[in-house]
Amino acid sequence: MDPALTSGVTAEPVLLDADELTSDPELESRFAKSAHRILADLVRAGAALGWVEPPSRDEVADLVRQVLRAARAGDAALRAAYVDRRLVGLGYWLRYSRPTHRPHADLEKIAVAAVAQGRGVGRALTAALTADAREAGIEVLTLDARGDNTHALRLYRSLGFTEYGRLPAFVAVGVHRYDKVFCMLDLRRES
Repeated sequence: MDPALTSGVTAEPVLLDADELTSDPELESRFAKSAHRILADLVRAGAALGWVEPPSRDEVADLVRQVLRAARAGDAALRAAYVDRRLVGLGYWLRYSRPTHRPHADLEKIAVAAVAQGRGVGRALTAALTADAREAGIEVLTLDARGDNTHALRLYRSLGFTEYGRLPAFVAVGVHRYDKVFCMLDLRRES
């Protein structure tokens, strides 16, 4: 375990974009495996990331390849947070594929390793991805969150996202049901 994450040291995370990540062969070669570890651990602990069971390594590797391919095409942004060259968080947005929705993107995952939570990593990732969206000309950035994910919803609200809809008891995790909360950030108002 990284001492910077478990001791009183509060190292600031370094945020890399897709180009920076893929230009470092060592980090790029470890990224999918490290992302899998974070995502699987979080899902195992009950996190609301879109999976009921932890994703497989192959599933995460495929997801990483798809997001990196989309980022190279200008249809996505990926951010990876590192402390001492150890991945502690990741997030991405994807541009909508429907032609009438192309000016907009969906923030699909913000995941922070349990040992790094509460240290501003999620805020830094979300802020960086929002800046990337603005720079890419995205007009509206959307996201959805499970209704019981109060920490994430509070974070998104603090960064200017507003709730625009809710599907009651829509998310099924075994016998449990949770609201699906839709949020948006209208970047056109900032132009």
